[in-house]
Amino acid sequence: MKKLALSLLLSTAIFGAIAQTHKTQNIIIVTLDGMRWQEVFRGADSTLINSKYTDDKKAVQQKFWAPSADERRKKLFPFLWSVVSSKGQIYGNRDKGSKDEVANPYHFSYPGYNEIFTGFPDKRMNTNDAVANPNMNVLEFINRQKGFEGKVAIFSSWERFPQILSVGRSGLPVYSGYADVKAPGKNTRLEFLNEMQHEVPKYLGDSTRSDFITYEFTKEYLKQNKPRVLYMAFDETDDMAHDGNYKAYLERAQQEDGYIKTLWDMVQRDPMYKDKTTLLITCDHGRGDTSLDAWRGHGADVQHSEQTWFAVIGPDTAPKGEIADQSTTYHKQLAQTIAQLLGVNFQKNAGHEVGEAITTVIK
Repeated sequence: MKKLALSLLLSTAIFGAIAQTHKTQNIIIVTLDGMRWQEVFRGADSTLINSKYTDDKKAVQQKFWAPSADERRKKLFPFLWSVVSSKGQIYGNRDKGSKDEVANPYHFSYPGYNEIFTGFPDKRMNTNDAVANPNMNVLEFINRQKGFEGKVAIFSSWERFPQILSVGRSGLPVYSGYADVKAPGKNTRLEFLNEMQHEVPKYLGDSTRSDFITYEFTKEYLKQNKPRVLYMAFDETDDMAHDGNYKAYLERAQQEDGYIKTLWDMVQRDPMYKDKTTLLITCDHGRGDTSLDAWRGHGADVQHSEQTWFAVIGPDTAPKGEIADQSTTYHKQLAQTIAQLLGVNFQKNAGHEVGEAITTVIK
């Protein structure tokens, strides 16, 4: 009992010290749905470029191909492999021993996002249907903390996030699919985007909007409302892969890297955010890799689709670059990592299982 009490006392003291010394006051989270670690770390795949899944092979080779993986990945993700790799950390390159995975057994979107934000790979969350999530999420918890009330916002292309983040209970402002922004005092640009999103072609269907519109909403909301916690969820990388369009899959990934760069540049010019903001980039699941056709899919029956990645940059994260040690991180650890970066303890207050924070992310 004495050893247990001492252990708890030390844990409390260590967490208290971290909470007092952290520099992160704001967090931006970005997800690229279904983006494989293989392209993140190796760049464009020559087998897929030269397959039936790429129509204009010459154009894709000119835009994305290079002799080495380092060159290819810089072509595909120039921001990730310049700014983040030099000033932050990138996890999940299995070629160098770093493994990142989802802990849930399903390997598709709702269970993946539930795991990221609740820290709990709940086996009940086994559908993409509009089922309200019973688990408290870290965004909901942060929104209740002093100084964060009303300072959390979520923008997503996929329409399922109101259920994933359980807005009926959490009260979070979640602008998903074609939902209009209803923030009080919204400026003319946000009003224009509300109108425009209903006029543009709905090439992803009647419920999922384009990532460009999601990005424009996020960027304008950031300028006007100055949230302390902002989540932007892209969807088109997953859509293009399911469609078997490798050219579009690569183009959307590169485009989204550019969107993230623009937001980060905005942050670095704003005194409220500069040197006080952490950026976390990740995905909700991986994709198959055991055959030419496997990259299109994911799920419990698709081998290796649990394999994922994440990147982080901010004032509390040491600039270690690409992680190359023999370690495994899990997405169930991200919720507590996000909370701990902001100096709060989600794990203690969630009311359910929450994975431990990834200590290497925090100096």
